[in-house]
Amino acid sequence: MAVEKYTKADIVDSLYEKTGMSRKEIRTIIDLFIDDIKDSLVRNMVIEMRGFGTFEVKIRKGRSKARNPKTGETVSVSSHGIASFRPGRELKQDVWNLGAARSAVSKQK
Repeated sequence: MAVEKYTKADIVDSLYEKTGMSRKEIRTIIDLFIDDIKDSLVRNMVIEMRGFGTFEVKIRKGRSKARNPKTGETVSVSSHGIASFRPGRELKQDVWNLGAARSAVSKQK
C-alpha cells in the first residue's frame, strides 16, 4: 500500500489557506526555516522543538570492509556525519495507533 506524500508545496498551500499570507512569503519563510535547520546541523548543533522532536548530527564510525550493495564490491568508508531525527513524546503519542488503523482499513477492503 503506497503512502501519500505531503510536499513543501502542500505545506505552502495549507498555510496560505490558514493565514491568508501570500504564497511567496510563506515559501520564503519555509525556505529560511529549512536553511536555518541545515546551517545549525552543519555547525553540529542540536535543534530541539518541544512536542515535535529533535534534529541532531550523529557520527557513523568508518569501516575498512564495507560493501557496495549495488555491485557487491568491497569499499572503505571513512567516519561521517548523518542527520538524525528523534520524535518527541507528543509526536510519538499522536502517531502511535497509525499501524493499527492502517491494518484495520486494509482488512475492510
